[in-house]
Amino acid sequence: MYPNRKTALAAAALLAAAVTAVAGCESGSPNATGPSPGAGCPAVLQEAKAAVRRAESKDTSWNGPTTGPRAVPGKSLVYVAQTMTNPGVAGVAKGVKEAAQAIGWDVRVIDGEGTPAGIQAALSQAVTLKPSGIVIGGFDPRLTSQQVAQAEEAGIPLIGWHAVSSPGPSTSPRLFTNITTRVEEVAKASADWVIAQSDGNAGVVVFTDDSIPFAGTKSRLIERRLAACPGMKLLAHANIPIPDASRRTPQEVSSLLSRFPKDWTYSVAINDLYFDDAAPAFRAAGRPGAGPPFNIGAGDGDPSAFRRINSKQFQSATVPEPLSQQGWQIVDEFNRAFAGQPASGYVAPVHIATAANSSGASSWNPPDYRGAYEKIWRG
Repeated sequence: MYPNRKTALAAAALLAAAVTAVAGCESGSPNATGPSPGAGCPAVLQEAKAAVRRAESKDTSWNGPTTGPRAVPGKSLVYVAQTMTNPGVAGVAKGVKEAAQAIGWDVRVIDGEGTPAGIQAALSQAVTLKPSGIVIGGFDPRLTSQQVAQAEEAGIPLIGWHAVSSPGPSTSPRLFTNITTRVEEVAKASADWVIAQSDGNAGVVVFTDDSIPFAGTKSRLIERRLAACPGMKLLAHANIPIPDASRRTPQEVSSLLSRFPKDWTYSVAINDLYFDDAAPAFRAAGRPGAGPPFNIGAGDGDPSAFRRINSKQFQSATVPEPLSQQGWQIVDEFNRAFAGQPASGYVAPVHIATAANSSGASSWNPPDYRGAYEKIWRG
């Protein structure tokens, strides 16, 4: 999300960097499937396969913070959610609740219900409650500039989850820190998986929500990376707002299946929930659960996504956010703010989860994060 011109220029630079990163093969608009695997872009195909192997490996140790301030007692948080129907937003909220219980704080969740008016009302209510800190849970702070200003005037620190485009502190809007994986890394990982799995030849549909700048940036980066291989044909950019996904996705999928009955072989979605909503349409069309199309989510890695992946039901992979760990990190970052210390700077690594490497799990998080944070808070 890009609240002002400065961050918009940063986003443009990010997109330019994504284009530069595919150097080694001639880029351009995707066209018809090539005659042989990776024929149009062997260097990118080789790079993609190596990147996917790294991202699918299992981490063996915690690489996050191990030092920080002892728990500051008696604090309260309000988590303002963009919509609790978004599994990522809800998963982080659950992590915040667990971590707050561990550190001994109170927490309240207020659902913005996915509309600008609802989110503004939720954040207004949060400010009125005068908590120690407020979480901006998955929405663009530009929607709530008045309420953000009120929180700042009241001296209430704000921490974002997917609130702006990059992890770390933000000056406009003023956030103590923003928790997210790096959008360019997630976008590249999901596109690389499609390139690697298809040997550089695929007809791809990208599902996104362009009303959320963070999601719009992610989908553009995905499409730029796919365009590095001439054999990758972008069939459609399916723009479906997340609050409307359950209603609109089945209709869109049915239409796409009619338009591209054979050409549609892969899909990438900025959020796994699109494939939950797409499953009935795929089923009604007689498509096999294991694909094609072979589907990967570029976030969020909620339990329903893992169930689809592990049972091979219309989703093959996800690039999961470590939702629980990020909830714990939010609490740890607030503790640093309350103690007058800077943000930790930790960003979780990018991971690709499949049936082969998830071992039946329903989520992915870096190992040992709970114990690491509790040890910090005990001092």
